[in-house]
Amino acid sequence: MKKKILAVCLGTAMATMMFAGCGSSDDKTTGGTDAAKEETTGTETDAAKKDTSGKKYVIATDTVFAPFEFTNAEGDFVGIDVDILDAIAKDQGFEYELQSLGFDAALVAVQSGQADGVIAGMSITDERKETFDFSEAYYDADVTMAVAAGSDVASYEDLNGKKVAVKTGTNGSDYAKSIKDQYGFDIVEFKDSPTMYQDVITGNTVACFEDYPVMAYNIAQGAGMEIPEGMTAAGSSYGFAVQKGQNAELLEMFDAGLKNIKENGTYQEIVDKYTK
Repeated sequence: MKKKILAVCLGTAMATMMFAGCGSSDDKTTGGTDAAKEETTGTETDAAKKDTSGKKYVIATDTVFAPFEFTNAEGDFVGIDVDILDAIAKDQGFEYELQSLGFDAALVAVQSGQADGVIAGMSITDERKETFDFSEAYYDADVTMAVAAGSDVASYEDLNGKKVAVKTGTNGSDYAKSIKDQYGFDIVEFKDSPTMYQDVITGNTVACFEDYPVMAYNIAQGAGMEIPEGMTAAGSSYGFAVQKGQNAELLEMFDAGLKNIKENGTYQEIVDKYTK
């Protein structure tokens, strides 16, 4: 099911903390409305059996992180994360409103209690576990280095003395920071992937680090970039997250639904839809 998503614009750090007031009360995105009316199946967990009638969970996400979340040519907000959340909501019978906020703002939303959960290609890390409770991993993503098409940069050694782009708070950013001193490059941070890509394409930075499925998708869609041979490294796993100690029932339903959609083939159909 394609969904129109509430878009929230944030201008300053103060606006970020108060973003809830920017949303439209007309947004009616609900993932599990129909499923909630269906007959309970034998695979339903205890969490799903709890009375969640009348409650609509607010789920925060990124704005542009294709193929996990992005706006398609028809103006619909789609992607692997978007479809997985919807399938799980239908499987478990709960309703939700998906708010497209941007990655940093999505995390703030959960931490401040303005959103119940976040799904945004978010890597599960020990540092984040201090603030969030995570679901079981729903996607494993390697990290890759990409350069402008035709670039002479072909290895980490070629980055010495140059500027490299990363997206703030991402798996790719963490990896780049872990090797920057070894290979002698400087890091420039961006809030979103498209702006980061454009900076590399125009030559302001010589390369960027990004999760492989995201970079591969954008190159396939025509981004003027390429991945040098051998420039992919082990990354991390993505998880759905809630504020630490809060919304345990939502986390339980996500895990139960994820298990079910993997078993019935829905999960693989979603991934194949955006990666093949």
